[in-house]
Amino acid sequence: MKISIGNDHAGTSYKLAIVKYLESKGHQVINRGTDSLDSVDYPDFAHPVAIDVESKNADLGIVLCGSGNGVAITVNKHQGIRCSLCWTKEIAELARLHNDANILSIPARFTSQEQAISIVETFLATSFEGGRHQNRVNKIACQ
Repeated sequence: MKISIGNDHAGTSYKLAIVKYLESKGHQVINRGTDSLDSVDYPDFAHPVAIDVESKNADLGIVLCGSGNGVAITVNKHQGIRCSLCWTKEIAELARLHNDANILSIPARFTSQEQAISIVETFLATSFEGGRHQNRVNKIACQ
């Protein structure tokens, strides 16, 4: 699987751990985030992830910032993106299963790195259930 990942300064160490995990599982990673702890503007790193997923350059995306909210709001401005802010693996599972989320947002200041990797693992391992949820997902995009 090809995964695009982006982060601001609050998510740098988490991103590096997640990239290491993803590569150990054989996934290809596109690093759109900062590798620095210097303060940056999260939209500069979130928009490229959304573009990768929209254009099918990546299968799924992961974005990280302190709260997870800024990057989630940013990528959800793109049509065709369904980003879910997840702080537990159970929420990540439902985001994929019921909402067909294609980008995962992780709040780096509110999860441990171990939790973040578990959330990523669950997100990637879960497929959209379809069925009764498909009609709802079809109504998400603005016309």
